[in-house]
Amino acid sequence: MSEPLLTLTRPQPGCACLALNRPEAMNALSTALRMALVRALDDLARDESVRVLVLTGAGKAFCAGLDLRELGRQALDIASPANDPVTALAHFPRPVIGAINGAAITGGFELALACDMLIASSAARFADTHGRVGVIPGWGLSQKLSRLIGIGRAKELSFSGNFIGAEQAERWGLVNRVVAPEDLMPQALALAADIAGALPEIVAPYKRLIDEGYGLPFDDAMRLEQQASQRWAEQLKPEALEARRATVSARGRQQAG
Repeated sequence: MSEPLLTLTRPQPGCACLALNRPEAMNALSTALRMALVRALDDLARDESVRVLVLTGAGKAFCAGLDLRELGRQALDIASPANDPVTALAHFPRPVIGAINGAAITGGFELALACDMLIASSAARFADTHGRVGVIPGWGLSQKLSRLIGIGRAKELSFSGNFIGAEQAERWGLVNRVVAPEDLMPQALALAADIAGALPEIVAPYKRLIDEGYGLPFDDAMRLEQQASQRWAEQLKPEALEARRATVSARGRQQAG
């Protein structure tokens, strides 16, 4: 019996982990894998017990991008919602941690950029080979990368097709941190536990507020925040706020040692 294209685990309360599972193909995104990933993301989005999602790859690669062998036999179609995992990730209502265990190439790079935050193994590498394969990106790489690391660095990566390692990706602000390979999932799950411990009724709209504001001019984004803050303040109960203040203070003292 063949292995599933995607594995779902629930390693701890509030956290789901999805792993791309085509290690023999560097987790290349075949049509079947893309569709399985979209379905899984849609199902998890409806599951309110999931407060945070970790996305990673099985084997030595995170994701090698679209399956070029498959594309050599059929027309390119990445716009359909049924096989567009980047749009599914963009619509996922709760935080997504990308645990980048190895190479993230082209479409796999775009999949990583669709996560809310990235923790990279020291074995991780990133490359945009659209210019060498002969395809214009359709999942946001041409726009997201320049906003994240600067337009000059983005052009260097996209025009050359060269790889950068995890440490350089961290210096450029592409990933949040770099850890030893054996520490990748423990660190990702520790962060997931911290996020799952926050108030879900705040984290989901806060994520939406950050994402929507990021695409606006600064003044418009500030107005968006003020409107959201005012709506929230109108229904805030002082006694609930006081109870949470005590909990936050206790956690701060604990983290301070």
